[in-house]
Amino acid sequence: MTAVTARAPVARVWSRVWAGRNRYLVGALCLAICVFMLTPIVLSMLASIKTTAEAAAVPPTYFPHELSLESYQRLWSYQAGLPTYLGNSFATAFMTIAFTLALTIPAGYALARFPVPGKELIFVFLLLALIIPYQALLTPIFLMFAQVKLTNTLIGLAIVHTAIQLPFSLYIMRNSFESVPPELEEAALTDGASSWQILTSIFIPAVVPAIVTVALFAFVTSWNEFLAALVLLSRASTFTLPLILATARAETSLGGTDWGMLQAGITIAMIPCIGIYLLLQKYYVSGFTSGALK
Repeated sequence: MTAVTARAPVARVWSRVWAGRNRYLVGALCLAICVFMLTPIVLSMLASIKTTAEAAAVPPTYFPHELSLESYQRLWSYQAGLPTYLGNSFATAFMTIAFTLALTIPAGYALARFPVPGKELIFVFLLLALIIPYQALLTPIFLMFAQVKLTNTLIGLAIVHTAIQLPFSLYIMRNSFESVPPELEEAALTDGASSWQILTSIFIPAVVPAIVTVALFAFVTSWNEFLAALVLLSRASTFTLPLILATARAETSLGGTDWGMLQAGITIAMIPCIGIYLLLQKYYVSGFTSGALK
């Protein structure tokens, strides 16, 4: 009995030592992942403030020897101008968010709360769109949009981006609506509230994190999407930022790739995504968890 009692403090000491060592290992692993993820972003930002000659130097330099904003100046006035392309990208992204929420909120509410016959099969059928790459559908989409005059329009591009985002967004919204306690709905029905009043007064406030998550994913999808914009848009005045950056890569005053201007555009393109994510991070984490894990 005495020997067991004597070994107990030693075991507790070793337990604390291993716990502390594990914390350091986890911290070191997280730090390594952060460095790995942030290094390309930092190098892109540094390349954007190099001089034109240094940005195109071979072998490349990792840190600028001289700070210069001439890459941003060239990008600002490139073709129709950077404000035009930023405006097109923002307009397309905001329309995509509006279209996605307008479709997935009522659809998710109906599939989660209404006694729709075969709604599980309907839900699975709608999710099957996730296995079909949208790139395979761009040719028929283009032909259809050409007939209804939606090519070379930001609305047409936003519709395609909405179609890309719909299955995942519906999955998040439906599961989030199902996680709301049924007692709230029963109490509202007892008070004589209609389905629309229950949706707007009870369910939408309860699933705000999921709505923010859907909006964030819709924004990032639309902001970064390239191929549909390349197929649907042919007028430079309607180009989005990814499309004009691809154009700038092959069409510069230097007769080759203007790496400084390209990195300046990439840096500007990253800022809205990073800023929105940092502002809405709290809602994004909780919304993704509640929507993905019932």
